[in-house]
Amino acid sequence: MIISTERGARPNEFRFERPSVIGREFCPFCPGHEELTPPEIMAYRQGGSAPNAPGWDVRVVPNKYPALHVEGDMGREGVGLYDRMNGVGAHEVIIETPDHKDMLADLPVKRLEDILWAYRDRMVDLKRDVRFRYILVFKNHGAAAGATLEHTHSQLIALPIIPTSVLTEIEGCRAHYQQKERCIYCDIVRQEVSDQERVVAENPEFICVTPFAPRFPFEMWILPKRHAAYFEESQKTQFEMLAPILSESLRRMNRTLRSPAYNFILHTSPLHEKTGEYYHWHIELIPKLTQVAGFEWGTGFYINPVTPEEAAKFLREAEL
Repeated sequence: MIISTERGARPNEFRFERPSVIGREFCPFCPGHEELTPPEIMAYRQGGSAPNAPGWDVRVVPNKYPALHVEGDMGREGVGLYDRMNGVGAHEVIIETPDHKDMLADLPVKRLEDILWAYRDRMVDLKRDVRFRYILVFKNHGAAAGATLEHTHSQLIALPIIPTSVLTEIEGCRAHYQQKERCIYCDIVRQEVSDQERVVAENPEFICVTPFAPRFPFEMWILPKRHAAYFEESQKTQFEMLAPILSESLRRMNRTLRSPAYNFILHTSPLHEKTGEYYHWHIELIPKLTQVAGFEWGTGFYINPVTPEEAAKFLREAEL
């Protein structure tokens, strides 16, 4: 991690790419176009409206072009030095609102809470499939972040293996716990609450911070203040507190950075691993302000032109 303030820029000095616009008349995620998506898996509907028809608030459908397929078996085999397996998994789209022009930050807090419940409900359901070992929930907002459709949505992928980056993170948490008998993320929460320099927003259950060693400018983490390893085990009172701090963090980012493209990633424990003592679920918000290039790929170091303390100050001072 390298912070190069010589390359520094104020929030209004970053350049942004804007997504290509697909109007409501062609958008497969808009009400009245339900036939343009695969049949819905789940929906939160108003007044008992019919499946695969208008009248929904949040709708979950299979990805039309999935990275992985639910059907089939693992088919694990060795190919000389290498291992090969079938692309078994689940790939779903969470359509967050029926309104084509809404952004996640624009939604009322109660609607954000519904989206969090949709993540949780789908994770609980998919956890029953013993083939799946990890569930990734993420959001690509804007062309620079990888979004191909303007209508706000997030995605869920259930994987038959635990990703290497997740294993590395978990191993770091385990090592810290073995050495100190404390969760490293609980230690981070205590440190940030004490210092306050990198705190963006806070409520009784959650804290949003710019991490001490951010890879990217204005990167933010949202963490539960109380230790919790599995997002899908969250209770109603926690979602009632998570939704407003997520909303505030997004709105502060949009005001400070003029509504940038961003990625949203939910980090949670693998489905069937006993990580409860030392892992701590959290959300990463990463505005797309810089590019990962040869130096970063070649070294694993990231060059960040903004200190986390400066970023937190800009975000805290944003007028909402």
